[in-house]
Amino acid sequence: MTGRNVVVTGATSGLGTACARDLVQLGARLTLIARSQAKAEATCAQLVRDTPGAQVDYVLADMGELAEVQRAAMTLLSRYEKLDVLVHNAGALDSTYSATREGTEQTIATHVVGPYMLTSMLLPILSSARPAEAVGAARILWVSSGGMYAEPLDVDSLEMGPEGFDGVKAYAKAKRAQVTLSEMMAQAFAPAGLRVHAMHPGWADTPGIARSLPTFRKLTRPLLRTPEQGADTLVWLAASDGQPLQETGKFWFDRTIRSIHKLAKTRKADTPQARAALWNWVEDRASVCAPSLRPPVVSVT
Repeated sequence: MTGRNVVVTGATSGLGTACARDLVQLGARLTLIARSQAKAEATCAQLVRDTPGAQVDYVLADMGELAEVQRAAMTLLSRYEKLDVLVHNAGALDSTYSATREGTEQTIATHVVGPYMLTSMLLPILSSARPAEAVGAARILWVSSGGMYAEPLDVDSLEMGPEGFDGVKAYAKAKRAQVTLSEMMAQAFAPAGLRVHAMHPGWADTPGIARSLPTFRKLTRPLLRTPEQGADTLVWLAASDGQPLQETGKFWFDRTIRSIHKLAKTRKADTPQARAALWNWVEDRASVCAPSLRPPVVSVT
C-alpha cells in the first residue's frame, strides 16, 4: 500500500481501527473520519506507536450530518490529488429513534445517505487514482452485515419513524441498502475505472456489539471473531491487486463472493424499479449539499 491514500470512516474503534492498523502497516497514508476529536487523536497516536513513521491524520465529521460530511469532503479534496481507497465503515445500531439536523432518521443517514454524499464529492480524486486495468485501481468499500439478509429492498419503508422504531430492523434495512448501492455504484462508476465492493465481517467482538447487543454478546462471546479477524476481508479488498481488482460490485465474506440473497422474499423485491427508487431516494436526501449523480440503468440477475 506504499504510496496509496486511504480514507476510513468510523476508525476509532473495533473493525475500523483494526482495518486502519493493518493498512498503515502495509504502508498506506491514512486519514480517519471520526466524530470525536479526542478519540481521533488517540487512535492516530496509537497507530503511530504501533507503526513508527506511519502517515496518519484525521478529519472530524458525523457521517449522518450532511453539512459535516460536506466539510470533510472539501478538506479531503484540498489534501489529496488522488484517493486510492475509500472505506465506508462508520455506523451504529441504535435502540431509540433519533434524527439528523436535516430530519433524516439517524441509522439510514449514517449508513447510507452520508456515505453516498461523501462518495459523490470525492469522485474527482477517486477517478484520478489509477485506471481500472492498472495495479492499485481505486476502490470504494462498504462494510455491510449479514443482518441485511432478512430485509427486502423497500424504499417506502426504508426510513423508520419514531413510532414503533426497531433499531435492529432499521440497521438491517440500511445494510440492505448499502449492498444494493454498492452494486449500482460499481456499474455507474466503471467508466471512471473504479472498483466497488461490499463485505460482511462476520460477528466480531467490538465495542459496537457490546453497546448495542449486550445480551447477544454475553451469550455468543466465545464464538465471536476478533476485530482483526472481522477486518481481514476488508483489508484484503483494499490492498490486493488480485481478485478484488478483477471483480467489481460483489459482496464478500471471508474473501469469497457470496450471494446477496438467501430468502425468496428479498430476491423478489430486488427489481430494477426498486433499485432506481433507492438511488433516487438517496440522491434526493443527499442533494441538500452534494452534487447530483446520474442513476445508472441496472439489470437484476
